[in-house]
Amino acid sequence: MIVINKNGLKSIKLAEPNPKHDIFEYVYFSRPDSILAGKLIYEVRKNFGKALAREFKLKVDAIVPVPDTAIPVALGYGEVSGIPIEMALVKNRYVHRTFIEPNQKSREHSVALKLIPLKKILKGKKIAVIDDSIVRGTTSKRLVKTLFKAGAKEVHFLVSSPPIRFPDFYGIDTPKQKELIASNKTIEEIRKFLGATSLHYLSLENLIKSIGLPKNHLSTSFFTGIYPIDLKERQKEVNYDVPKS
Repeated sequence: MIVINKNGLKSIKLAEPNPKHDIFEYVYFSRPDSILAGKLIYEVRKNFGKALAREFKLKVDAIVPVPDTAIPVALGYGEVSGIPIEMALVKNRYVHRTFIEPNQKSREHSVALKLIPLKKILKGKKIAVIDDSIVRGTTSKRLVKTLFKAGAKEVHFLVSSPPIRFPDFYGIDTPKQKELIASNKTIEEIRKFLGATSLHYLSLENLIKSIGLPKNHLSTSFFTGIYPIDLKERQKEVNYDVPKS
């Protein structure tokens, strides 16, 4: 609190700070040039890629990022793995975020228009596609199908965040928990649903290490179901009986 009176100006601390930065700002929402809590988002996302490369080693011909969020992640993965990066998915700039589309049909229509594969680059290649997250799985399933159809020999799916198993209650437009694919399927079941050759999510431990902030300064509710404030009447909307792997 700032107090200004006839004696001048002074500041008074009303409470001890207890920051809970939304971890999804680092994963997806913030622009790469943003600086949050002293951390440049671009560098944090590169760290995600480096951590993924150490967690999950692959023998593939190319890394293919889903533009735009996953591009720094791919750069980090390529730096550690030595695998070349191909921009084999071109973003249609007239189609926006698909996970907030009002219904399944419109989401699928937007997905089909959102990313255009470069068939000449993909044909006969074993690739690792990198994305920032999987919400319902609609976009990812369509993407895997598109990459195989474009001629990819193998499609390994890497995600620069852990499985999203719990809903958000702080203004971010996420679906009800039952619509979050990781809230009712194991990782292997998700892989089969996507049709991917393999599937790997970045661990929460290495996600936090990559950000470089203390765990207790971050809100990890998407992944853990641990919310920074009492949900009160909305607590009943959270189901903790979710797959553990």
